Amino acid sequence: MVELETRELEYFLALADELHFGRAAVRLSIAQPALSKAIRRIESRLGVPLFLRSSRQVELTPAGKALREHGRYALDAVGAAVRHAQRAGDIRAHLRLVLKPGGDAGLLSGLLAAYACRPDARQVDILFSGPADRADFLHDGRADVGLLYAPFDDLDGLAHETLHTEDRVAILPAGHRLAGCAAVRMSDLEGETLPRWKGVPGDDGTGPEVADVVQMLQMVTVGRMVGVLPRSLVEPVPAGLVRVPVTDAPPSRVVLAWTEQDHRPLVASFVAAALKWHESGTRSDVDGI
Repeated sequence: MVELETRELEYFLALADELHFGRAAVRLSIAQPALSKAIRRIESRLGVPLFLRSSRQVELTPAGKALREHGRYALDAVGAAVRHAQRAGDIRAHLRLVLKPGGDAGLLSGLLAAYACRPDARQVDILFSGPADRADFLHDGRADVGLLYAPFDDLDGLAHETLHTEDRVAILPAGHRLAGCAAVRMSDLEGETLPRWKGVPGDDGTGPEVADVVQMLQMVTVGRMVGVLPRSLVEPVPAGLVRVPVTDAPPSRVVLAWTEQDHRPLVASFVAAALKWHESGTRSDVDGI
């Protein structure tokens, strides 16, 4: 089997991204002749050309496109394995928790307080992510645990426990035709402009792209779209907007998630504290849920 070193994959991917030997060499902090020699060595070892070169441009061949796709996954996997190994061996490591800004449904302070009472508690670093990559933070080792929203976040390969279940609501401008309704159904929103969430594949929104809830609420306020969100993400309701329950929208769950293979005491302790706190019923539910 032909083998490539991780450094060689890094060289290839840099050139595949830049499609320019000079820029790729600068990005890698190596000399351009050294990069050219490395790419020729990779092609020779694989027995296929990866790039088409001319005096004007550099292009990927079909083989190059395939290696770019799969090579990036391989390099990411190696990086994740290194990070997980380093974290597993670091007895002083902080616990890293990822969530979306404002995406804790009022749970975070209670979770942190419950965990802090444990004799083995570590410092908790809070990480914030975009609308679609919280699961990636867990898979690649950037975070140890996360607060995710189901069914919106991808839970494949993750162990998880539900901490909170809530309904979903339509977010409308105060002057909208449905703003005075006690409740609506999804069919009532047909024809309305819905947001396209940045980085979320398969999103069927037709409106402008938004990166987070704050951007979406701004667009709703100026009448460019409406939205359907878990109730806690719009608590309290911003001025000029109205929150109307959507009776037939599937409920949203806030889950505590971690990778299935992660059995470190660091993670197990936090999960145990979270579940004990949740089961005690001492937390205050979000208003109206």
